[in-house]
Amino acid sequence: MSGAGATTGAADPDTVRAAGEAAATLRERYDELARIEGRIADLGRDRIEAAADAYRRAHRVLDRYEEDAVGTGDFGSYVQFRGEFGDAVDADDDALAADAFADAEEAVDKRRLSESDFAAAREALEPAGEYVDLLADRDEALDDYRAARKAAREAKKALDARLDELREVADMADADLDADVARLREPIASYNDAVREAFETFYKSASAREVFSFLDRADGTPFVDADVPPTDLREYVDEYDAGEEPLPTLLEYADYSNSKLEHYVDDPGALRTAVAVHRTYVERLDAEPLTLDWPPAEGDELAYEIDELIPLVSRVADDETVATLRSVRDLARGEAYDRLRRAAVVRDALDDAELALLAEERIDDRVREAERTLSIAEDVLAETERE
Repeated sequence: MSGAGATTGAADPDTVRAAGEAAATLRERYDELARIEGRIADLGRDRIEAAADAYRRAHRVLDRYEEDAVGTGDFGSYVQFRGEFGDAVDADDDALAADAFADAEEAVDKRRLSESDFAAAREALEPAGEYVDLLADRDEALDDYRAARKAAREAKKALDARLDELREVADMADADLDADVARLREPIASYNDAVREAFETFYKSASAREVFSFLDRADGTPFVDADVPPTDLREYVDEYDAGEEPLPTLLEYADYSNSKLEHYVDDPGALRTAVAVHRTYVERLDAEPLTLDWPPAEGDELAYEIDELIPLVSRVADDETVATLRSVRDLARGEAYDRLRRAAVVRDALDDAELALLAEERIDDRVREAERTLSIAEDVLAETERE
């Protein structure tokens, strides 16, 4: 029955700050994207894309023909270059970078071309390259915005969880952290250690029938979650003489060869069928159903649980172990129990940083800080949402 108490987990102390920073970054990325898209809208997206496409086509033509069309090279390439380049930079007078395209065409409007003419054409095209950069900036800003929005959502989700943790801590502010929890912990730990040792001895020395009978009785009590044996194993132990042997001995038998096993049991096949297939169950039997949880249950529940345990524990443990169990029951019925248990629950549930928030009475401030940051994060996420 024993086990760790509920825990809020070791919370990241930077969760609140991280959510605030993520929201601020999202706002910056959204504003930058809006600024770039605003400029694109003012200039006209179609006009920008037309200028960018013309710039790219012009550069492709320059790159393709430069080697063949210069000097006294291939005249056919020269003619083809002039035609394709003219088509690439053909722009209306009101088109974006129209002067740049006209200057680029003028730079190569010669009977004989040199490398410097191609360089001059590229230089003339540079104003149109700004529109290629503007579209690239928009794509990059959109990627940055999407990444920032994802990060802000994740940080807000983490802050939601952190705020729940902080509120749980705040709900525990009533605990007396100075209470002497050892008054409860020490007898419970002492009893658990003793009953584990006692059950191990019982398991190793008592017959399998006795152990199974004990488990059946334990399973009949509401507070003891005993793991009763599988039906076929129980039937074998009840019906065959081997059931008088301790469980570890039966496991040992199951490893014997048939010729060796015939010297110890009447029906080797029955033992193998019943015991070997349930080895995991037999090996896992332990005293945990007889132990007390930490932190312990509420007073009335714990006292009732111990009332049920005493007759069971008396069958496998010595008087001192039973006496320790009774002393825990007396504590559960005492006036100080609720205060001690509450302190135990809180200490078990919280990590050192959270306990410090309680001890230093800073928890309410942390809750308010987290709530404010969460509100900001939610507002920024709502205000920066795009269709």
